[in-house]
Amino acid sequence: MNYRHAFHAGNFADVVKHLVLTRIIAYLTRKDAPFRVIDTHAGVGLYDLYADAAERTGEWLEGIAPLVERGLPEAAAALAAPYLAAVRAQNPDGVLRYYPGSPFIARHMLRGQDRLMALELHPADAEALKENFAGDIQTRVTRLDGWAAMGTHLPPKEKRGLVLVDPPFEEKGEFARMVQSLEKAHKRWPGGIYAYWYPLKAPDEVAAYVKALEATGIRKILRLELRVRRPATPPRLHGTGMIVVNPPFVLEAEMAALLPALADLLGEEGRGSWSVDWVAAE
Repeated sequence: MNYRHAFHAGNFADVVKHLVLTRIIAYLTRKDAPFRVIDTHAGVGLYDLYADAAERTGEWLEGIAPLVERGLPEAAAALAAPYLAAVRAQNPDGVLRYYPGSPFIARHMLRGQDRLMALELHPADAEALKENFAGDIQTRVTRLDGWAAMGTHLPPKEKRGLVLVDPPFEEKGEFARMVQSLEKAHKRWPGGIYAYWYPLKAPDEVAAYVKALEATGIRKILRLELRVRRPATPPRLHGTGMIVVNPPFVLEAEMAALLPALADLLGEEGRGSWSVDWVAAE
């Protein structure tokens, strides 16, 4: 696997993915009972936006940068506050340089009774992730293929929580693996919340993915999408999507408030668009 998230840290897809992550965790914290976040493709956890990898692509300049610099309308800004607080926690001098990946964002929001399990297969990234969480008794870092966790690590002992699946899409068959992993995980833990990220690049592949999700018979599947440009030929990333299974009841309305604001902020030449709909309702 050659994928390294450092090249894409803080881009528009990260913004949407991490906003969804923080809204789900914010909901989970409404109850005192402990919960667990399982991050199946965790990366290294923290990224230097001034390092060569991030500077080579500059994708963060069209993602987190305008969000921090220009902000969002009042209602959307309130929903984005936990996410931006996690980003600012890594940049205490007020200068945007470090971007927290999903394990750092999740960890920022955990209470004393909650736990994080961060999985990463890439040997160098797994080692860096362990170093970043060294001494943290609430976080367990394991070098492991995240797909394997969908069978062996569920359900968590807390019986509450979220599984975040953010595969690299460097190999063929990732959409099929996502469906297969959801079917396996849902059988073991039908009450868990599952959040799957996917790229909007090849419309036919996404349509087939949604059809396969419908065919599983699993209920309560919410689809969230943000498009920042029109589809192109040859294909290039034009948007980002999230599938959330068993979403908090507030998530649909929250994302219907956030996504239009993000489309206005991040869309190229006024071409941003968004959608919130159900693949399978309750």
